Amino acid sequence: MENWANRKTLILGRSEMIGLLKPGEYNDCVEQAYRMHGEGRFYMDPKGHIVLDRFPGEWEAMPSYIEEPHAAACKWVSIREWNRERFNLPTVFSILIYTHPETGFPLAIVDGSYHTVMRTGSAAAVSAKWLARKDSRKLAIVGAGHMAEGALATCNEVFPWSEVRLWSRSQETLDHFVKEQQPKYGSFEIKPSTNIEQVVRGADVVVTITPARGPIVMDEWISPGTHIAAVGADKKGDQELEGKILQRARIFVDDIRQCRTDGEINVPLSEGLITEADIAGEIGEVITGRKQGRTSDDEITLFDSTGIALQDSATVPLEYERALAAGVGIEKKMIST
Repeated sequence: MENWANRKTLILGRSEMIGLLKPGEYNDCVEQAYRMHGEGRFYMDPKGHIVLDRFPGEWEAMPSYIEEPHAAACKWVSIREWNRERFNLPTVFSILIYTHPETGFPLAIVDGSYHTVMRTGSAAAVSAKWLARKDSRKLAIVGAGHMAEGALATCNEVFPWSEVRLWSRSQETLDHFVKEQQPKYGSFEIKPSTNIEQVVRGADVVVTITPARGPIVMDEWISPGTHIAAVGADKKGDQELEGKILQRARIFVDDIRQCRTDGEINVPLSEGLITEADIAGEIGEVITGRKQGRTSDDEITLFDSTGIALQDSATVPLEYERALAAGVGIEKKMIST
């Protein structure tokens, strides 16, 4: 029998997390998370929010258990909107704690920022795999922050894009993104623009990944047959899409309990533009074959992703294995006997 009292906890920083998994492997892990969700083989409460009036932002607590891989994890996310201008710090910090389900032993404490960028991107990618038209070739990404890097890397594993368009309000942000990301991709040119209509119109797949608090993507820009992955909204009042789009679309969510209050559907639901009866299902139901996804080439499909804790517990075991194999990070004895 293993002597757990002698086990150490692995501690990994952001730089050590980068490159442990390939984008396609993040997609596989996130798809597995949705599959387990669809089969009911998990335990997870909706994301917990702690908001203080004195600091713009919030904390989020995201615990979960998944049957396969047999794992438990909790992510603690700190969002502080003043960080960049006042303290030269990232707006978002996250720490992920990976525990052994039977003993509760803390196997690893790792930086969750890069991990979150990639598994969030995979939410969009997996939804495109299951819901977009099979001949999709034009990708539009609305938002050009760190999360867009993950969306591009993971979506690139799903379709052979002939055109990738990118929007931000800031030309400086666009220039930085293209400079950093274009060298990684030889099969297409990233086309940046501060004109959002130009970026969205005619795209086969639209990924929205901004913190918008009101519609920035308009209904008239969305053609029949488009797939939209609405990834940005993750708290009450967030909204990226004009409500009319949701009235035209076949809508799937990652977790209805979370999306009804935090997701892209939260504002249209509260305004009475749609009801929960208009939600076709959860993406796990599509992956497990319990619900039909896209029903025609002309249908608009929409995936509302708030980001679920199950994505973390499905992914961190493989990251942990790879880190041990690579000999990165430091190991520390966290308990004494």
